[in-house]
Amino acid sequence: MNKTRKDMNLKEVLIRFKPYYIEHKLYFLLVGVGIILSAAGTSLSAWIMEPVINGIFINKGKEMLYYLPLGIIGVYLLKDIGMYIQSYYTAFIGTRILQKLRDHMLKNILSLDMHFFHKYRSGELMSRCTGDIGALQSIVSNIIPEFIRDFIMVVGLLAVVIYQSPTLAFFALVVIPLALYPLILFAKKLRKIGHASQEKNADMLSRLSEIFSNIELIKANNAHTKEELKFSKENQELARLSLKSARVDAAISPIMEIFGSIGVAVVIFIGGKEVVDGSLDVGKFSSFITALFMAYTPLKKLSSMYGRIQGAMAASERVFYLLDLRAEIQDGKDELKHIQRIEFKNVHLHYEDDKHALNGTSFAFEKGQICALVGPSGGGKSSIINLLLRFYDKQKGEILLNEKDITNYTLKSLRLRIALVTQNIYLFNDTIAENVAYSEEFDEARVIQALKEASAYDFVQDLGGINAVLQEHGKNLSGGQKQRIAIARALYKNPDLLIFDEATSALDNESEKAIVASIEKLKKDHAILIIAHRLSTIENADTIVVVEKGKVIATGNDAYLLEHCSLYKKFKEKSAQGEEI
Repeated sequence: MNKTRKDMNLKEVLIRFKPYYIEHKLYFLLVGVGIILSAAGTSLSAWIMEPVINGIFINKGKEMLYYLPLGIIGVYLLKDIGMYIQSYYTAFIGTRILQKLRDHMLKNILSLDMHFFHKYRSGELMSRCTGDIGALQSIVSNIIPEFIRDFIMVVGLLAVVIYQSPTLAFFALVVIPLALYPLILFAKKLRKIGHASQEKNADMLSRLSEIFSNIELIKANNAHTKEELKFSKENQELARLSLKSARVDAAISPIMEIFGSIGVAVVIFIGGKEVVDGSLDVGKFSSFITALFMAYTPLKKLSSMYGRIQGAMAASERVFYLLDLRAEIQDGKDELKHIQRIEFKNVHLHYEDDKHALNGTSFAFEKGQICALVGPSGGGKSSIINLLLRFYDKQKGEILLNEKDITNYTLKSLRLRIALVTQNIYLFNDTIAENVAYSEEFDEARVIQALKEASAYDFVQDLGGINAVLQEHGKNLSGGQKQRIAIARALYKNPDLLIFDEATSALDNESEKAIVASIEKLKKDHAILIIAHRLSTIENADTIVVVEKGKVIATGNDAYLLEHCSLYKKFKEKSAQGEEI
C-alpha cells in the first residue's frame, strides 16, 4: 500500500477534511468564540500588570486596590470560560469527524474487489481503520484548534509587548526567525519517521492477527518461541522508530528555549538599563516582561506542534489513500429477478500474477439440476465460483444467466439470488438464529425450517435452542455442526442458485447422507452447483463437469464418466478407498 501513497501537504489535508468541517459550522463558531475569549483573557492578564504595579504599588492608589483585584478575577474568568468552550467543542467536533471517517473507511473498504482483500493483510487494514484514524485525532481535535488558539494568543501578547515598548520588542523578537530553520529540518525527519512508524505498526498488528488466528497450529507444533521472536523483531523496530521520533521531537522545545532565553536576556539588560535611567517606568516594563514570558509558552507549543503535524500527516496520507480506492469491477444496470439457466461459454480468467485459472471453460446447467465440478486441486473449480459471484471478472468469453451476460446485472441483485457454502465456515459471536438469518429479515419459522433441512435442528436444541449464543468462530461447535449451520444459512436465503464448495467435508457419513438427501430435494426449486472431493456426495448429480488446468475435459453423469473419462475413473477409485481428490 505504501508504494502508491501520495505525499500530501497540510493544505491538501485540510481541504480533504472540508466536507466534515462544514457539517459542524455552528460548533466551529462556538470554538472560535472560546478561542477569542481565551486569547483575550491571556493578553489582558499581561496588560493588567502595568496598572497593578504603577497604580497600587508605586502610586499607592487606594481606589485601584478595590477595582484591580476584581478586574484580575474577571480577566481569568473570561479566559477560563473561553478555554472550557474551546476544549469541549473541539473534542465534540473531533469525535464526530473521526466517527464518520471510520464509517466511511469501512464502507469504502467493503465496496472494494476481492483481489484487494487477497492482496493486503487483515492486520494492516485493521491498523488503517483504528491506529491511523486515531492518529488523525491529533489533527482534528488538538493540533488545528490549539494552533489557532496559540496563534491568536501570541498575536495578542505580542501586541501588548509592542504597545509597551517597540524598542524592546525588536530585541526580544528578532531571534525568533533564527529558530525556524532547524525546525523545518526536524519536520522533514519527523514526517519520514512518521510514515515508517505507521507501516511498522501495521506489520505488528498483522503479526498479532496471524498468531491469534493460528493459535491451535502454534500450540500443536510448539512454535511459541518462533512466533515470539517474529513478534519481538517487529516490536523492537517499532520501538526504535518511536524513540527516534521522540529524540527529534524532544530537541524542538530546547532549541526554542535557548533562542528565547537569548531574547529575554537581551531584553532584561536593555530594559533594566532604561528603568534605571528613568526612560521606562516599572509598570510598563513589568507588563512587557510578563507578556513576553507568556508569549514564549504558546510560541514553544507552536514549534512543537509543527513536529506533531508531520506524524499526523503520515496517518492522513494512509487514510485518504484507502478512502480514494475504488472497485474495479463495474456494477451492471439490470436487476436479476431469478436464475433459470447458467452457461459458461469459452471463459478465460487470469489473476494479477498472470496465472491462467480458466482457459476456455464451457459448460451449462439450469434450475432443477445438480451440477458438480470435479478435478485436481488448482484446476479452476474455485475460480468458477469467483466468477459467478463476480469476485473477479473474466477476461474473455461469456457467462450467461438467462441468456444475458452476468456483467449486465447489478452486484446486489446477483448476490441476492446466489447462496454460497464454503469449506471455510464463517460464524459470528451472536445467536444461532442471527447467524442463520444473516443479512436477511429475521423469521423464526424460516430459521427452524432451514435448520431442519440442514439436519442441524436436533443439536441446536441440545445447545439451548435457536437463541443460544455461538462463541467467536463457532468455537463451541464441532466442525460438522459449523458446516450444518452454514448450510442452514444458505437455505434460509432461499436463492435460485445454491453453491456448495466442499460443504460436507467435515461431516460424518450419516450427516453427509442426510445433507445429500436434502440437496437432492432442494434441486426442484434451485439450480445447485457442487464442488466435491468426495465423489459419494455427487453420484446422483445431473451433470458432472471434470475440470483440469482451467479446461473442461469431460461432461456427463456418473455412469457416463466412469466409462469415458479416465481421470474421473481414477478419482472414483480413490474415493472408494476413502481418499479425497
